Amino acid sequence: MSHINLDDVQVPTNGNGKDNNSLRENLGTRRVPKLRMANFPNADEIVRQGLLETKRPETAVDILLVNPPTPDGGLWIRTQHRVGRRTRENMVWPQVSLAQMAALLYPDHKIAIIDANAERMGWPEFTKKLDQFKPKYYMTQVTAPTLENDIYGCFLAKARGAQTIAFGTHVTPIPRETMRPYPTLDYILMGEPDLTIRDLLDHLEGKIDQRSANIQKLFADHDPTYAPSFNEDGSVNMHGIKGLVWRDGADVVINETRPFIANLDDMPHPMHHLLPMEKYRMPLINGPFTFIVTSRGCPAGCTYCIKHVSYQYSVRVRSPENIMEEMWILKKLGMNNIHMYSDLFTVSRDQVMGLCKLMIEQNIGLKWTCNSRVDYVDEEMLAMMGKAGCRLISWGIESGNEQILRHARKGAYPDKAARSLQWARNAGIMNWGYFIIGLPGETEETIQDTIKFSKSLPLDIALFHVAAPYPGTPFFFEVVENDWFRPGTRWEHVDMDKGTVLDYEGLPAERLLYWQKRAFREWAMRPEPVKTYMKMLTTDLSTLKSAVSVGLQTLSWQTSGSE
Repeated sequence: MSHINLDDVQVPTNGNGKDNNSLRENLGTRRVPKLRMANFPNADEIVRQGLLETKRPETAVDILLVNPPTPDGGLWIRTQHRVGRRTRENMVWPQVSLAQMAALLYPDHKIAIIDANAERMGWPEFTKKLDQFKPKYYMTQVTAPTLENDIYGCFLAKARGAQTIAFGTHVTPIPRETMRPYPTLDYILMGEPDLTIRDLLDHLEGKIDQRSANIQKLFADHDPTYAPSFNEDGSVNMHGIKGLVWRDGADVVINETRPFIANLDDMPHPMHHLLPMEKYRMPLINGPFTFIVTSRGCPAGCTYCIKHVSYQYSVRVRSPENIMEEMWILKKLGMNNIHMYSDLFTVSRDQVMGLCKLMIEQNIGLKWTCNSRVDYVDEEMLAMMGKAGCRLISWGIESGNEQILRHARKGAYPDKAARSLQWARNAGIMNWGYFIIGLPGETEETIQDTIKFSKSLPLDIALFHVAAPYPGTPFFFEVVENDWFRPGTRWEHVDMDKGTVLDYEGLPAERLLYWQKRAFREWAMRPEPVKTYMKMLTTDLSTLKSAVSVGLQTLSWQTSGSE
């Protein structure tokens, strides 16, 4: 490296001390170029062509069905016709709706499922999975509390060349105002998505004529007016695909509604083996569990219930024989715990009694849980359920005050709740009670009625949620009409577990949250609930770890915020 001594450098001058040569060599002395019109280089076509021509790996799929990473890395509960909420109970819900749609698409479309919630998968790992599967189509469920989080998955998939599709309880009642602010979303499937996703992909991929006989029967039987939708030149006429919301240039188009599937027995059994079955957990159940969807729809009129957004008041039940076929499939896969997942499991007494009879006759030896309303059971039926292996029923009790229940059109009252839960306990079935704090008309006195009532019931677990006005429910429209939304509310705030968006006169959000915590504390800090929790601690190692985690989360929730 050379060393230059500045004192030895000779700078010639013109006598005035100026160096004319150095001025000429300084390009900064030249005239500044005249301002011209911008003419930016455009590499769009090259980049797009490169994206289209990139060789797809052997792991590539036609469609990726996704339950994406959660907003905070915790465990969240989400399904096809329910909202999303974070769970303090460490429940990991099976994504059987994704497995059901996979069964409708297979084998004519290559598929894969990612349940990032169950896998505790964050966005970096999820992004690698997108690169691995390189899907042509990316399908995700969307709920109000997870809206922007879910759309972020669409953004990542769209950037990798996929067409993006959303379904669920949030996009069904507000399709235009979901598509408008989120341009990375290409399609929405309104309501029941199963046949719409099959119809859409068959059209886009030119596979209408590859449909098997059972798929053809499904389309023909569920909709007598069904016909493939093509223009005269053979191109797809998007307007004719029922149940679809799509973009026609700058316009958002909502197509004709697709009728409900009339006979659920015609549906292929879900491809459970594509799910991470060993990851699914539920309190008081030793080992993994999964769902069997025994029916769709509920005839009750509860104003706060999101299930009516997807299925309205339709009710369709599977035959006991068809359900048993699926139970044996799961039994052979090593699954010993089932949750009969329905909007209302006991909606048909004949179905329940017939199913229990078959389980006993065939000695299938599975333990199972379910949900119910207190006015859709009787003593004989509960005794039969207990004999058939039912271990736990989750009951929507909601309130201990009759006026609150009447206003919410619950149609089931405290005296029936006490009687039905006692029948279940007599049959050897555990009781899980759900309560809602903050339904319209609520006061601090009616909340105390609910707390007192909850402590009088034979409950093994109780959960207290704050009422959440999910879009499309009658409760939502009532909140809008009465201006009960807190200023600045966003969709992500509409969550029945970790906060509230409600501000009633005389009962603001802070008091609702205070009473939610107090209700749980008063119910839980008694001998019987403590015994149940200790039972969870001593069942097995995995349950022990979960129980400790549940305890810590509950403690953190109880001590957060102001009282």
